[in-house]
Amino acid sequence: MTAEIVPVAPAVETPFRRFVAEFCASRLAVAGLVGLSIILLVAIFAPWIAPQDPYDLRQLDVLDGRLPPLSKSMGGKTYWLGTDDQGRDMLSGIMYGLRTSLLVGVGSSFFAMLIGMAAGLTAAYVGGAIETLIMRIVDIQLSFPAILIALILLAVLGQGVDKIMIALVAVQWAYYARTVRGTALVERRKEYIEAARCLALGKSRIVFRHLLPNCLPPLIVVNTVLVAGAIALEATLSFLGLGLPITKPSLGLLIANGFAYMLSGKYWISFFPGVALLATIVCINLVGDQLRDVLNPRLQK
Repeated sequence: MTAEIVPVAPAVETPFRRFVAEFCASRLAVAGLVGLSIILLVAIFAPWIAPQDPYDLRQLDVLDGRLPPLSKSMGGKTYWLGTDDQGRDMLSGIMYGLRTSLLVGVGSSFFAMLIGMAAGLTAAYVGGAIETLIMRIVDIQLSFPAILIALILLAVLGQGVDKIMIALVAVQWAYYARTVRGTALVERRKEYIEAARCLALGKSRIVFRHLLPNCLPPLIVVNTVLVAGAIALEATLSFLGLGLPITKPSLGLLIANGFAYMLSGKYWISFFPGVALLATIVCINLVGDQLRDVLNPRLQK
Protein backbone atom coordinates (compact mmCIF):
# COMPACT_ATOMS: atom_id res chain seq x y z
CA MET A 1 0.00 0.00 0.00
CA THR A 2 1.21 3.43 -0.81
CA ALA A 3 0.60 6.27 1.62
CA GLU A 4 -1.42 9.08 0.19
CA ILE A 5 0.38 12.39 0.32
CA VAL A 6 -1.90 15.15 1.48
CA PRO A 7 -0.71 18.60 0.42
CA VAL A 8 -0.35 21.08 3.27
CA ALA A 9 -1.80 24.48 2.63
CA PRO A 10 0.67 27.30 3.21
CA ALA A 11 0.11 29.45 6.25
CA VAL A 12 -1.87 32.56 5.53
CA GLU A 13 0.10 35.71 6.28
CA THR A 14 -2.19 37.97 8.24
CA PRO A 15 -1.46 41.69 8.79
CA PHE A 16 -0.71 40.99 12.45
CA ARG A 17 1.85 38.30 11.57
CA ARG A 18 3.44 40.59 9.02
CA PHE A 19 3.62 43.38 11.61
CA VAL A 20 5.24 41.08 14.19
CA ALA A 21 7.75 39.74 11.65
CA GLU A 22 8.76 43.23 10.52
CA PHE A 23 9.04 44.48 14.10
CA CYS A 24 11.15 41.51 15.21
CA ALA A 25 13.52 42.07 12.28
CA SER A 26 15.36 44.60 14.46
CA ARG A 27 17.19 43.09 17.43
CA LEU A 28 17.47 46.50 19.07
CA ALA A 29 13.70 46.95 18.89
CA VAL A 30 13.12 43.51 20.42
CA ALA A 31 15.63 44.28 23.18
CA GLY A 32 13.89 47.60 23.79
CA LEU A 33 10.49 45.91 23.97
CA VAL A 34 11.77 43.30 26.42
CA GLY A 35 13.40 45.97 28.56
CA LEU A 36 10.27 48.13 28.49
CA SER A 37 8.13 45.14 29.47
CA ILE A 38 10.39 44.44 32.46
CA ILE A 39 10.27 48.10 33.51
CA LEU A 40 6.47 48.13 33.28
CA LEU A 41 6.15 44.93 35.32
CA VAL A 42 8.52 46.27 37.98
CA ALA A 43 6.56 49.54 38.17
CA ILE A 44 3.17 47.81 38.36
CA PHE A 45 4.15 45.28 41.02
CA ALA A 46 6.46 47.58 43.01
CA PRO A 47 4.33 47.48 46.22
CA TRP A 48 4.63 43.67 46.28
CA ILE A 49 8.23 43.11 45.15
CA ALA A 50 10.04 46.15 46.59
CA PRO A 51 12.10 45.33 49.69
CA GLN A 52 10.78 48.45 51.45
CA ASP A 53 8.18 51.17 51.17
CA PRO A 54 10.60 54.10 50.88
CA TYR A 55 7.96 56.65 51.87
CA ASP A 56 6.71 54.85 55.00
CA LEU A 57 8.42 56.56 57.93
CA ARG A 58 7.97 53.49 60.11
CA GLN A 59 10.32 51.51 57.83
CA LEU A 60 13.10 54.11 57.74
CA ASP A 61 16.11 54.48 60.00
CA VAL A 62 18.28 57.57 59.82
CA LEU A 63 21.26 55.53 61.05
CA ASP A 64 21.14 53.67 57.71
CA GLY A 65 21.53 56.91 55.75
CA ARG A 66 24.02 57.10 52.85
CA LEU A 67 25.09 53.48 53.00
CA PRO A 68 26.99 52.34 49.87
CA PRO A 69 25.70 49.52 47.64
CA LEU A 70 25.73 45.96 49.07
CA SER A 71 25.81 47.32 52.63
CA LYS A 72 23.95 45.72 55.51
CA SER A 73 21.82 47.59 58.02
CA MET A 74 21.96 47.19 61.79
CA GLY A 75 19.14 44.64 61.50
CA GLY A 76 20.95 42.57 58.85
CA LYS A 77 19.00 43.84 55.83
CA THR A 78 21.03 44.13 52.61
CA TYR A 79 20.77 47.34 50.60
CA TRP A 80 21.73 46.22 47.10
CA LEU A 81 21.90 49.75 45.64
CA GLY A 82 22.65 51.57 48.89
CA THR A 83 20.52 54.15 50.69
CA ASP A 84 19.94 57.89 50.44
CA ASP A 85 20.44 60.53 53.11
CA GLN A 86 17.23 59.52 54.92
CA GLY A 87 17.95 55.80 54.99
CA ARG A 88 15.61 54.87 52.14
CA ASP A 89 16.50 51.81 50.09
CA MET A 90 17.52 53.05 46.63
CA LEU A 91 16.25 49.91 44.87
CA SER A 92 12.80 50.37 46.40
CA GLY A 93 12.88 54.09 45.66
CA ILE A 94 13.61 53.40 41.98
CA MET A 95 10.75 50.89 41.77
CA TYR A 96 8.27 53.37 43.25
CA GLY A 97 9.76 56.22 41.23
CA LEU A 98 9.17 54.31 38.01
CA ARG A 99 5.47 54.01 38.92
CA THR A 100 5.07 57.76 39.27
CA SER A 101 7.19 58.68 36.25
CA LEU A 102 5.36 56.23 33.95
CA LEU A 103 1.98 57.30 35.31
CA VAL A 104 2.70 60.96 34.65
CA GLY A 105 4.29 60.34 31.25
CA VAL A 106 1.69 57.90 29.87
CA GLY A 107 -1.30 59.68 31.43
CA SER A 108 -0.36 63.15 30.22
CA SER A 109 0.43 61.86 26.71
CA PHE A 110 -2.91 60.06 26.52
CA PHE A 111 -4.97 63.14 27.38
CA ALA A 112 -2.80 65.35 25.17
CA MET A 113 -3.38 62.89 22.30
CA LEU A 114 -7.15 63.08 22.76
CA ILE A 115 -7.15 66.88 22.73
CA GLY A 116 -4.67 67.17 19.86
CA MET A 117 -6.48 64.52 17.83
CA ALA A 118 -9.79 66.35 18.16
CA ALA A 119 -8.20 69.68 17.26
CA GLY A 120 -6.29 68.26 14.29
CA LEU A 121 -9.29 66.41 12.82
CA THR A 122 -11.49 69.47 13.22
CA ALA A 123 -8.94 71.71 11.52
CA ALA A 124 -8.39 69.30 8.61
CA TYR A 125 -12.00 68.35 7.92
CA VAL A 126 -13.80 71.64 8.60
CA GLY A 127 -11.13 73.96 7.21
CA GLY A 128 -11.70 77.67 6.71
CA ALA A 129 -11.44 80.10 9.59
CA ILE A 130 -11.58 77.33 12.20
CA GLU A 131 -8.53 75.63 10.71
CA THR A 132 -6.66 78.94 10.56
CA LEU A 133 -7.46 79.71 14.21
CA ILE A 134 -6.46 76.27 15.49
CA MET A 135 -3.22 76.16 13.54
CA ARG A 136 -2.21 79.69 14.55
CA ILE A 137 -2.62 78.67 18.21
CA VAL A 138 -0.52 75.58 17.52
CA ASP A 139 2.17 77.64 15.77
CA ILE A 140 2.34 80.14 18.61
CA GLN A 141 2.68 77.42 21.23
CA LEU A 142 5.32 75.46 19.32
CA SER A 143 7.39 78.62 18.94
CA PHE A 144 8.15 78.55 22.69
CA PRO A 145 10.33 75.90 24.41
CA ALA A 146 8.24 73.21 26.08
CA ILE A 147 10.05 73.51 29.40
CA LEU A 148 9.39 77.27 29.51
CA ILE A 149 5.61 76.75 29.16
CA ALA A 150 5.69 74.01 31.79
CA LEU A 151 7.65 76.19 34.21
CA ILE A 152 5.19 79.08 33.83
CA LEU A 153 2.16 76.82 34.37
CA LEU A 154 3.67 75.09 37.41
CA ALA A 155 4.60 78.45 38.91
CA VAL A 156 0.90 79.33 38.76
CA LEU A 157 -0.62 75.92 39.58
CA GLY A 158 1.85 74.69 42.20
CA GLN A 159 3.19 71.20 42.84
CA GLY A 160 1.32 67.90 42.56
CA VAL A 161 0.75 64.97 40.26
CA ASP A 162 -2.41 66.52 38.79
CA LYS A 163 -0.68 69.89 38.33
CA ILE A 164 2.28 68.50 36.43
CA MET A 165 -0.03 66.37 34.26
CA ILE A 166 -1.99 69.50 33.34
CA ALA A 167 1.25 71.27 32.45
CA LEU A 168 2.47 68.37 30.31
CA VAL A 169 -0.88 68.09 28.51
CA ALA A 170 -0.75 71.81 27.73
CA VAL A 171 2.77 71.35 26.35
CA GLN A 172 2.14 68.23 24.24
CA TRP A 173 -1.29 68.62 22.62
CA ALA A 174 0.02 70.91 19.86
CA TYR A 175 2.38 68.20 18.55
CA TYR A 176 -0.51 65.76 18.19
CA ALA A 177 -2.72 68.40 16.57
CA ARG A 178 -0.14 69.22 13.89
CA THR A 179 0.56 65.54 13.17
CA VAL A 180 -3.12 64.59 12.86
CA ARG A 181 -3.96 67.64 10.80
CA GLY A 182 -1.16 66.95 8.30
CA THR A 183 -2.14 63.29 7.93
CA ALA A 184 -5.86 64.07 7.72
CA LEU A 185 -5.31 66.64 4.94
CA VAL A 186 -3.68 63.94 2.83
CA GLU A 187 -6.39 61.37 3.57
CA ARG A 188 -9.23 63.84 3.03
CA ARG A 189 -8.39 64.15 -0.69
CA LYS A 190 -8.41 60.40 -1.35
CA GLU A 191 -11.11 58.50 -3.19
CA TYR A 192 -12.64 56.66 -0.25
CA ILE A 193 -13.44 59.94 1.52
CA GLU A 194 -14.99 61.36 -1.66
CA ALA A 195 -17.02 58.16 -2.05
CA ALA A 196 -18.28 58.45 1.52
CA ARG A 197 -19.38 62.02 0.83
CA CYS A 198 -21.17 60.94 -2.36
CA LEU A 199 -23.06 58.35 -0.33
CA ALA A 200 -24.28 61.19 1.93
CA LEU A 201 -22.73 59.70 5.06
CA GLY A 202 -22.74 61.85 8.16
CA LYS A 203 -19.70 63.95 9.00
CA SER A 204 -19.14 62.16 12.31
CA ARG A 205 -19.21 58.76 10.58
CA ILE A 206 -16.76 59.90 7.91
CA VAL A 207 -14.38 61.35 10.50
CA PHE A 208 -14.44 58.57 13.11
CA ARG A 209 -14.93 55.48 10.90
CA HIS A 210 -12.96 56.42 7.80
CA LEU A 211 -10.62 59.34 8.42
CA LEU A 212 -9.43 58.70 11.98
CA PRO A 213 -8.31 55.04 11.55
CA ASN A 214 -5.97 56.06 8.73
CA CYS A 215 -4.43 58.77 10.93
CA LEU A 216 -3.53 56.36 13.75
CA PRO A 217 -0.19 54.90 12.47
CA PRO A 218 1.77 58.19 12.58
CA LEU A 219 -0.07 59.08 15.78
CA ILE A 220 1.19 55.91 17.47
CA VAL A 221 4.77 56.73 16.50
CA VAL A 222 4.50 60.32 17.76
CA ASN A 223 2.95 59.05 20.98
CA THR A 224 5.90 56.81 21.80
CA VAL A 225 8.32 59.69 21.27
CA LEU A 226 6.27 62.12 23.36
CA VAL A 227 5.82 59.64 26.21
CA ALA A 228 9.61 59.45 26.54
CA GLY A 229 9.78 63.25 26.31
CA ALA A 230 7.11 63.65 29.00
CA ILE A 231 8.99 61.32 31.37
CA ALA A 232 12.22 63.26 30.79
CA LEU A 233 10.47 66.62 31.22
CA GLU A 234 8.79 65.50 34.45
CA ALA A 235 12.16 64.36 35.80
CA THR A 236 13.70 67.72 34.84
CA LEU A 237 10.93 69.71 36.54
CA SER A 238 11.08 67.53 39.65
CA PHE A 239 14.87 67.92 39.73
CA LEU A 240 14.39 71.70 39.68
CA GLY A 241 11.91 71.45 42.58
CA LEU A 242 8.86 72.52 40.55
CA GLY A 243 7.36 69.17 39.67
CA LEU A 244 6.25 66.64 42.24
CA PRO A 245 6.39 67.28 46.00
CA ILE A 246 9.04 65.53 48.07
CA THR A 247 6.41 63.19 49.51
CA LYS A 248 5.89 61.58 46.08
CA PRO A 249 8.42 59.09 44.65
CA SER A 250 9.89 60.16 41.33
CA LEU A 251 13.10 59.45 39.47
CA GLY A 252 13.72 63.16 39.10
CA LEU A 253 13.39 63.71 42.86
CA LEU A 254 15.69 60.78 43.60
CA ILE A 255 18.34 62.27 41.31
CA ALA A 256 17.90 65.69 42.93
CA ASN A 257 18.23 64.22 46.45
CA GLY A 258 21.68 62.86 45.68
CA PHE A 259 22.99 65.80 43.68
CA ALA A 260 24.35 67.53 46.80
CA TYR A 261 26.37 64.44 47.75
CA MET A 262 28.02 63.81 44.36
CA LEU A 263 31.22 65.68 45.23
CA SER A 264 31.54 63.81 48.55
CA GLY A 265 31.65 60.44 46.80
CA LYS A 266 28.04 59.36 47.44
CA TYR A 267 27.49 58.77 43.74
CA TRP A 268 24.92 55.98 44.05
CA ILE A 269 22.13 58.25 45.32
CA SER A 270 21.87 59.97 41.93
CA PHE A 271 23.59 57.44 39.68
CA PHE A 272 21.19 54.49 39.91
CA PRO A 273 17.98 56.57 39.48
CA GLY A 274 19.66 58.25 36.51
CA VAL A 275 20.44 54.86 34.96
CA ALA A 276 16.81 53.78 35.46
CA LEU A 277 15.57 56.99 33.83
CA LEU A 278 17.97 56.60 30.91
CA ALA A 279 17.05 52.93 30.39
CA THR A 280 13.33 53.76 30.35
CA ILE A 281 13.70 56.53 27.76
CA VAL A 282 16.05 54.47 25.57
CA CYS A 283 13.70 51.45 25.56
CA ILE A 284 10.71 53.62 24.60
CA ASN A 285 12.68 55.31 21.82
CA LEU A 286 13.91 51.98 20.41
CA VAL A 287 10.35 50.68 20.22
CA GLY A 288 9.14 53.96 18.72
CA ASP A 289 11.84 53.99 16.03
CA GLN A 290 10.95 50.49 14.88
CA LEU A 291 7.23 51.29 14.90
CA ARG A 292 8.00 54.26 12.65
CA ASP A 293 9.78 52.00 10.17
CA VAL A 294 7.10 49.30 10.24
CA LEU A 295 4.07 51.58 9.99
CA ASN A 296 5.58 53.74 7.24
CA PRO A 297 6.49 51.54 4.23
CA ARG A 298 8.59 54.32 2.68
CA LEU A 299 11.01 54.12 5.62
CA GLN A 300 11.45 50.34 5.50
CA LYS A 301 14.92 49.14 4.54
